[in-house]
Amino acid sequence: MASIHDLRDLGQSVWLDGMDRRLLAGDGLAQLIRLGIGGVTGNPAPFHEALAASDAYDDAIRDLLQMDPHMAAEAIYEGLAVADVQMAADRLRPVHALSDGRDGYAGLELPPRLAYDAEATLAAARHLWRSVNRPNLMLALPATPEGLPAMEQLVVEGINVDATLLFSTERYEAVARAYLRGLARRRQAGAVASVASFLVSRIDTKADRILEAIGKPEALALRGRIAVAQARLAYRRYRAVMHSTLAQAQGKFRPQRLLWASSGVENPAYPDVLYVDSLIGPDTVVTVARETLDAFIYHGAPRASLEDEADLALRDLEALKGLGVNIETIAGELEQEGVTRSVVAYEAALAGLRQKCLEVTRAR
Repeated sequence: MASIHDLRDLGQSVWLDGMDRRLLAGDGLAQLIRLGIGGVTGNPAPFHEALAASDAYDDAIRDLLQMDPHMAAEAIYEGLAVADVQMAADRLRPVHALSDGRDGYAGLELPPRLAYDAEATLAAARHLWRSVNRPNLMLALPATPEGLPAMEQLVVEGINVDATLLFSTERYEAVARAYLRGLARRRQAGAVASVASFLVSRIDTKADRILEAIGKPEALALRGRIAVAQARLAYRRYRAVMHSTLAQAQGKFRPQRLLWASSGVENPAYPDVLYVDSLIGPDTVVTVARETLDAFIYHGAPRASLEDEADLALRDLEALKGLGVNIETIAGELEQEGVTRSVVAYEAALAGLRQKCLEVTRAR
């Protein structure tokens, strides 16, 4: 048996991937915090699931519609999401205090349609930061080329940021340097926190399809290895950038940690804790769905594995390149697909919310 505390002893924080009102209304999150969960992320998918499968949001929707019967679905969604993240942040405040701001964050995604609009991203982030009004809120925005200057400015303003949809070591380094520039431009006292989120399983899912299409033995041998190789090289970049002269010049600051998201395997042929067991190391975060967390506790292997076989990671990526596969092209496609996927999930949540509003109105 393993535990979250085993990972914490190795320098890695564990956050829960996804939350909804069912988790927050009862003792669910408090129980997970007692197990060692150090934060939660928020996105439209669990909200949509809870909306369809339960009455968890019915009373809150009814209250909002009583205030304004014509309230748009986007406004209702924001009101419910803000209330959820406030509840989560309040439950995590002791973790935030005890960890000196290292953990204890509740995440909230910005509307994904803003991924390619820096000014709209800034406006939405400032609005949500004021609305939630919790120091342990962390706003998530895609690390697109347009997202980088927005992220830098939010760091300047002291707003905690999760730079998401990372698949490339090159883009990761751009994110890290944007964070450091933001720190350098800060004039006010007080810490700001940030993570850079790699979506690891999606890398293998896409790379594996390409490798299987090539079909050569040397291509098939690389299946299930590219995501871990990318993550390990990103960690090497993290150590180089965050310990650079530029970083040291900032004095006391909170490093922007790498976060391993999408840590559940998509290929059932792979071990169900592949991306947890393979990416354990200091100054990192892993987000886990409940089923992945349970699997890790049952049969995970907690040991410092992130810096294992760094030379092999390089060789794997060189072998991929030798097969004519450009990892940066894969990363670019995954970024575009990730934005589209987020927009689809958000629109599905809004559609489900509109249906729920009709049901709640008829039931009055």
